[in-house]
Amino acid sequence: MNNFSDDTHVVVMGGTAGIGLATARNLSAAGAEVTVTGRDEERLAATKSFARPVRVDSTDEAAVHAFLAQVGRFDHLVLAFSPGAVGLGRLADTPVGDVRKAFAGKLFPYLHAIRHAQVTGSITMLSAVSARAALPGTAALAAVNGAVERIVSPLAAELAPIRVNAVSPGIVDTSWWDFLPADQRQAQFASAAATIPAGRVATPDDVAEAIAYLITATYVTGTILPVDGGATVA
Repeated sequence: MNNFSDDTHVVVMGGTAGIGLATARNLSAAGAEVTVTGRDEERLAATKSFARPVRVDSTDEAAVHAFLAQVGRFDHLVLAFSPGAVGLGRLADTPVGDVRKAFAGKLFPYLHAIRHAQVTGSITMLSAVSARAALPGTAALAAVNGAVERIVSPLAAELAPIRVNAVSPGIVDTSWWDFLPADQRQAQFASAAATIPAGRVATPDDVAEAIAYLITATYVTGTILPVDGGATVA
């Protein structure tokens, strides 16, 4: 990872768990000034050693606007919201309300932040492999992540010279999978790893490194970077 100057300010919204947390920690270690947002006070408190934590409900556009107005101009924005496994399952068995919750917990918070951020360098969004895969039971997730990936190109043109990119991870060992008992989760990971060219599922740091790359890659914009161990190739 490239080192950042002391005055480089990165805001990681959704930075208190999983990939967002790993990103915030790694960027701080590389010298950036990092602000993280989240809703859980205990998780926010755990980031105080390397970031400035701020409680923000990112589903509330007024709260997002107020937060970003207080931050003012800054260099890079990372959006790593996740409503969890809301909407996972066969579409016929998934309540429409869960599909709405999936959009409300990810796409719309991304749009709130992009609308109001006074960012000068780059915006990096977190998507997911479901946007490009043919996996039964993921239609709602594919719809949300597909929408995230589809806005990358027009925003890169609309917001230029601010760079807009997305990272699209495959299966990552995070708390997103906590809806499964531990033994089932590990069996799921082992089954997936057997079909992935990389031979393993990802760690949050694997994805955080890709996010850091896009932040520092000053000639890369409008790009969706798969970080899936070759899953979509396989």
